[in-house]
Amino acid sequence: MKKKRVFGLITGIIICASLFAGCSSNTEKAKKESSTKIVSTIKGNVSIPTNPKRIVDISGVTEDLLILKHTPIGTANADSYKTTEKPSYLKDELRTSKLVGFSMMDTMDMEAILKLNPDLIIMSERQAKIYDQLKAIAPVVMLKDYANDWRSQLTDVSKLFGQEKDAKKWLADYDKKAISIGKEIEKKNGKQTYLTILASSGKFYIFSDAAIGSILLSDMKLPQPSNMPKQEGISLPVVTMEGLASIDADHIIAITTDADKKDLENSEVWKSMRAVKDGNVTMLNSSPYFAQGYAPIGRELLLDLVKGKFVK
Repeated sequence: MKKKRVFGLITGIIICASLFAGCSSNTEKAKKESSTKIVSTIKGNVSIPTNPKRIVDISGVTEDLLILKHTPIGTANADSYKTTEKPSYLKDELRTSKLVGFSMMDTMDMEAILKLNPDLIIMSERQAKIYDQLKAIAPVVMLKDYANDWRSQLTDVSKLFGQEKDAKKWLADYDKKAISIGKEIEKKNGKQTYLTILASSGKFYIFSDAAIGSILLSDMKLPQPSNMPKQEGISLPVVTMEGLASIDADHIIAITTDADKKDLENSEVWKSMRAVKDGNVTMLNSSPYFAQGYAPIGRELLLDLVKGKFVK
């Protein structure tokens, strides 16, 4: 009888151990599954961490990530005129982020990305040729090239993290602020027209509906001159100095390098323009203002800058 009891006890222990091992295995499996999720990308469905902690962004959506409280450990959001530096208005927010390239380029510093040991990489389709290399390092989400559609970009990035409500609230707050400042400017200056240009080596790129130009037109609802050149896609319309003079805006915002600014100041045609003679010209440095209006944090900061220039 003793032998039977001992045998029964041992059998019971083995069964319990097996059950415990099975339960533990299922728990670990469930835990692993809950730590990842499937997201839809232009490369198909991809499994990514549910809560990534080490994000490398080379697509240019770093500002969107910051809005959503995800500071990347690696970024390619470089200044357009100083591509080895981060934009000056983001230096504090990105002080712990490693610069691994320039988001408008099709390749990156792969060694730097590898050393960062990311758990998620966000890239753009413009960098498609390094997709397989990146995929060997960490899960990769490839985003489409959003061009000027910064709103859709923020919304789509928020979907990766289940933060659509956060993105929607940020956009609503931004729109409310933009409309309010636009009304203040109109109350101060009346129904005057606004023109934003990039001066570059004797040519003038017109921000008809992009960057600062779209902030004034689409967000603040401020009028432009009636004969503004139409913008097709992401390419900015280009005019000569004489063509610029014919647009005849009440106010001009000119984005320039120091050399281009000097050229303008020495131009008789420039001096003859009504906005210039009336003292209604705002000069902004090409770095960082040329690219600042293409992304959300930059745009919000520009709202305050524009208000400071036109509501005095």
